Amino acid sequence: MTEHKPSGTGWPEPGAGTPDAEAAQTRTEPEPESVTGDASPVPDGGSSEDLAPAEDERPAAAKRRLTSAGVVIAVLLALLGFTLVVQVKSNSTDSGLASARQEDLVRILSDLEAREERLRDEIADLEESQRQLTSGAEGRQAALDEATRRADELGVLAGTLPARGPGLTVLFQEGSERLAASAVLDAVQELRGAGAEAMQIAGSDGTAVRIVASTWFLDADGGIAVDGRRLSAPYTVTVIGEPRTMETALKIPGGVVESVENDNGTVIVQEHEVVDVSALRAPTSLQHARPTS
Repeated sequence: MTEHKPSGTGWPEPGAGTPDAEAAQTRTEPEPESVTGDASPVPDGGSSEDLAPAEDERPAAAKRRLTSAGVVIAVLLALLGFTLVVQVKSNSTDSGLASARQEDLVRILSDLEAREERLRDEIADLEESQRQLTSGAEGRQAALDEATRRADELGVLAGTLPARGPGLTVLFQEGSERLAASAVLDAVQELRGAGAEAMQIAGSDGTAVRIVASTWFLDADGGIAVDGRRLSAPYTVTVIGEPRTMETALKIPGGVVESVENDNGTVIVQEHEVVDVSALRAPTSLQHARPTS
């Protein structure tokens, strides 16, 4: 029995439900077009030409994304290169210690420990001075004592006062080559870094020159000039400070002693319980500065 579908008028549609009608409907209905990719239907009243600007914007956006990615990659490569350069320099700097002998490493460690102990002592002294200066009635006397002590220390540093204490004598002897003023200056710098408190240098005739912060060294005929005074080899540097620490600083691998010996020179370092730094330097006459109290 054939099923009749309502047509809205109360009567079935003509030919509905018959095999011929169904076949005709199958033949006449258009097949839907398959949509592939990202294609979208053309809006009413438009054409495919209206989509051209939208399609052109996509390559530009892709180019911008590629450009941003390229910048990020370039920055990362630059950072990587910088890291590699720093690492190479660090390795080359540490190569001297890596190839040092065990005895040299022990001396370096002892030098560092001595510096640490010296700095701790200075911190303790400064804290004690602060406590005394803020202790009320005793503060005035403590301030006077501290001012006197500081004046003596500054006089020693400025070279206007003699000094005595434990230290070293360092003798520089020339070999087949002339000893340069820069070698003596390097020794002075090493001694200062090792805690030297007072120094003087003497030539072969015994003339001594006090070494202070402003002392300069220059190569001269027949020797070196120190603050304008000409000295001839051999040179003797007398220095007050911790003997073991200063000797370690001079004998460190690649240091002063090794450099002079490479130039066929000789450096003789001797420790002393007491040495005298007696050469004095004339005080500087101030032209503009005046005490305010």
